[in-house]
Amino acid sequence: MKKCVGTLLLWCVTIVAYAQFDAQTAHYMFFQSSYNPAAAGNSDMLTVAGLHRMQYAGLPKMPQTTMFHLESPFPIKKTKHGAAVHFTNETIGLLSNKMVDFQYAYRHKIGKGYLSAGVGFGFVSVGFQGDSVITDIESDYHDITGDTSIPNAEEEAMNFDMSVGLAYTAENWFVGASFRHLNYPRINWTDYSYLTVRGIMTVMGGYECKIKDTKLEFQPTALLQTDFATWSLAVTAMMEYNQKYRGGIMWRMQDAVGILLGMDVIAGLSVGYTYELPTTRLLNHGVWGSHEIFLAYSFDVLRQKNTSKYKSIRIL
Repeated sequence: MKKCVGTLLLWCVTIVAYAQFDAQTAHYMFFQSSYNPAAAGNSDMLTVAGLHRMQYAGLPKMPQTTMFHLESPFPIKKTKHGAAVHFTNETIGLLSNKMVDFQYAYRHKIGKGYLSAGVGFGFVSVGFQGDSVITDIESDYHDITGDTSIPNAEEEAMNFDMSVGLAYTAENWFVGASFRHLNYPRINWTDYSYLTVRGIMTVMGGYECKIKDTKLEFQPTALLQTDFATWSLAVTAMMEYNQKYRGGIMWRMQDAVGILLGMDVIAGLSVGYTYELPTTRLLNHGVWGSHEIFLAYSFDVLRQKNTSKYKSIRIL
């Protein structure tokens, strides 16, 4: 009984941590368009990228996230445009979340960089394993077996989803803001149980700074997300050596700290790994951290001379 209650309490903490619905990843800087449709195709390269995250390793039914995206720029006469498609599959305890998002962005040169505006349309599907809910818990305050708001069978439903965003990309820095789940999609499982996906505002930025007389480059990035009820802030500091090897540290507010490692295996092919250690009380309950792996491949599709000095797949 104590074990069941302890596990239930741990999952309450996990659900609170994910109150903003969207997955939190350590490699967010390589998945900019996953957070902001204005970043779709925001380079002269076609990029295929994937990510898998295992969070809170050691917990039963630990959260797992798989992301995949394909994005590319394309010209129309003398104007620049971008398109992307994203897939996300996430499981959190008894909940499962699947999203598909199609994005379009228009880029306009302003100053030494490009201002882009984007929109995304897609679908979000949420499932709940109601037949796995533990109901044999005695309580003087709540009758779980008679609560019609908790599905008693495996349920899944979907709804339309949309997002908008703005971004500015210069030679060695970028910044963007977006609002996802703009229409606050409602997922209706039964006549009595439903889930409303709250809209999320995201602000992301990054900078690249060469260290004089070395082959090192400092690459700080930050990601702020809020649904105006909860807030999440992630800050990452990476160093890149010889435009090939990367390493750094990350910190996520009231959640975790981690180490990032990565490298460009061959031209256009990048891999990365992150290990995170929770900074919350989860560390005292057999949780040994989170693992995340990342893989991306980029190549030129415009077949034109690239006169820019961009080299990082974060700012292409």
